[in-house]
Amino acid sequence: MSYESAHAGDGQDQEQVRRRTGGRSARVREAVLRATLDALAEVGLDGLNFSEIGRRAGVHATSVQRRWGSRENVLLDALLSYAGQNIEVPDTGSLRGDLLRFSRSFADYFATPLGAAILKMLITASQDDADLSANRAEFVRLRLAAMRAMMERALARDELRSGIDLQIALDLAMGPIYVRTLITRQPIDDSFIEQYVDMLLDGIAT
Repeated sequence: MSYESAHAGDGQDQEQVRRRTGGRSARVREAVLRATLDALAEVGLDGLNFSEIGRRAGVHATSVQRRWGSRENVLLDALLSYAGQNIEVPDTGSLRGDLLRFSRSFADYFATPLGAAILKMLITASQDDADLSANRAEFVRLRLAAMRAMMERALARDELRSGIDLQIALDLAMGPIYVRTLITRQPIDDSFIEQYVDMLLDGIAT
């Protein structure tokens, strides 16, 4: 048997190995990110470490540390993944429709135990931890950039008044959710969302 025929399946076998490895790697990553968020919700930031994450994910703590490098990195990865899946940045074709759906998604996100834990972490994490502060700022920056797309689409559709500051408009859109979630603890129902969205549009829409 020639070398070529004896090894004809090597490339295919290697490709299958790569696919299996990639699939397992994706599953491990998902398990670690889920474990990170579960730990954050249950034990808080102070109890979040590689040992706790590894135990919950069913992998060695050293494997988690080797892949992400720091607790802050795995936390940022988990936060971005979760927020990307659970905070909708809609495109309904109108600014009012986008704001209604976004506000509902935003409020529902913070109403969950995990969303509440994430919000607490973003607000109370020590400024003395430079890495955590930097990653927190990056998380907020990326989420705001994604949400800003709503306002940019509205601007392109000529739905906004001339000279409107998009960042301020976005701050106004998110503000009522933060106030009711963090300060007044009043309910955030569909009637409230519709009222404040319409009031916002009275000030910024054409």
